[in-house]
Amino acid sequence: MTMLVDRSRARPPDQPAPGAAGRPAGQAAGLSTAVGRAIVEAAKAATTEVRPPAPLAVVVVPPRSAIIRSRIPTLVGFAGLAGFGALFALVRVGRTAAFDAALTLRIQASRNPALNEVMRAASWPGFPPQSRIIQPLIIGSLVAARLRVEAVGQTLAWGTALVSTVVKGFMARARPVAGNDLRVVAAPLGGSSFPSGHVLTYVGVYGFLAFLAATLVRPAALRRLLVGFFVGLVGLVGPSRIQQGHHWPTDVTASYLLGTSYLLGVVAIYRRLKGRRVASTS
Repeated sequence: MTMLVDRSRARPPDQPAPGAAGRPAGQAAGLSTAVGRAIVEAAKAATTEVRPPAPLAVVVVPPRSAIIRSRIPTLVGFAGLAGFGALFALVRVGRTAAFDAALTLRIQASRNPALNEVMRAASWPGFPPQSRIIQPLIIGSLVAARLRVEAVGQTLAWGTALVSTVVKGFMARARPVAGNDLRVVAAPLGGSSFPSGHVLTYVGVYGFLAFLAATLVRPAALRRLLVGFFVGLVGLVGPSRIQQGHHWPTDVTASYLLGTSYLLGVVAIYRRLKGRRVASTS
């Protein structure tokens, strides 16, 4: 008893007792250290080649592989721009004329009436006046459904029509002319043959609709149907422009390349806007 009293007297007044305040302070310090170590380990795992723990590693790629994959859309976009630039230069100096004529004749060699109707149907939405009605209807429907960010993205995607007009101003290329073997279907055409306004607009407008359908539509069957329809429309419009004699193959190819790069840019902008909206409402 005397020893306990002596020890209590010897302890400074500002020093906490071992069983009182000292223990919570030590626990807080330990917790802070543990949190700091966890943050450091998470940062290392995100920036180094550390495989996820099993069984997660079976379905999740390592961080470095994930970073590489995330760059694929950017690389595809730049590759599309480079390919478009190369075709633009070749067409400008007339190095593709023989190739375009030979491939056009080969594509037009088929005289199947059913194929002709499919090609005509694929091109129909891109001609006025329906081309000036369909796009505003799509955007207005998205606004009415309160999908305002999607409506903004769709409006940006429609910008491919303006891009086509601008590029045509720099490339005054003559369209195919009907001859003994070359067939040109009568249609309201105008402007330069390069690039294809149909293809460029379809890739932007219907390509973005395919993206929205893939990301927003819940029922799997309906989602697959919509994505298949829009992707099929984009895929068919290029051959239809050649088959009907309205464009050369390099016009169509260049439009697919430029349109894909533009579409990837619109998707990136949409994802950023959508992320901000979700963050502001959560």
